[in-house]
Amino acid sequence: MTLTQHDIDQEIAAERAAYEKRLADGGPVEHQPRRGYAPYRSSVLRHPKQPPVTIDVGKDPELVELFSPAFGERDITEIDNDLTRQHDGEPIGERITVSGRLLDRDGRPVRGQLVEIWQANSAGRYAHQREQHDAPLDPNFTGVGRTITDDDGRYHFTTVQPGPYPWRQHLNAWRPAHIHFSLFGTAFTQRLVTQMYFPSDPLFPYDPIIQSVTDDAARQRLVATYDHSLSVPEFSMGYHWDIVLDGPHATWIEEGR
Repeated sequence: MTLTQHDIDQEIAAERAAYEKRLADGGPVEHQPRRGYAPYRSSVLRHPKQPPVTIDVGKDPELVELFSPAFGERDITEIDNDLTRQHDGEPIGERITVSGRLLDRDGRPVRGQLVEIWQANSAGRYAHQREQHDAPLDPNFTGVGRTITDDDGRYHFTTVQPGPYPWRQHLNAWRPAHIHFSLFGTAFTQRLVTQMYFPSDPLFPYDPIIQSVTDDAARQRLVATYDHSLSVPEFSMGYHWDIVLDGPHATWIEEGR
């Protein structure tokens, strides 16, 4: 039998009711999703089933790096954080500015950190060979960018508003518009990944991925706010989104990190 949106809606409601009961019974606020969140079917596959590999770093502290991907070193250029200037022509879609601060649990800025983003284009399609969405590619938009946080922990990107897209978990399943963020820390093994959403998206109630963050306050921390001071006159709309790495106000970070 085909899984429908109605089925998913009922499961989301059941998960929410179970969480509210846990709170009423004196349970803690759950800032992160449960690994076995039923409405998001692949969540069961997104965390390890086997114990972590033990590495004896006492012999060689850098041994852990041999078990991680390696990337070539290259300086970040002035257009790496401007996804609208990376090709010969201009990309299609509404241009936006996204900026915020990377903070620790005490609100202190995290300086000099590599922040990377990737996203779908304005039609909701990724520039990726495994993409299956029947929407047009934009030859002037690859959808990836990166930058380094400044002394105030601030990052800044110029890009286009991503479109929603179908993802085929169930009948008529659509993802809200979002931008993926990757934070590297001081090594690849410290990498954290999360997603930023846009305010008032009508798809929020139907999406089991964002709804897997069951706590309302924690889920709201994934949603950027419109910031008119970040809007560039006659060029782009502005959105503000801070990322808190840990503590009670931490931004949700994807499992499997």
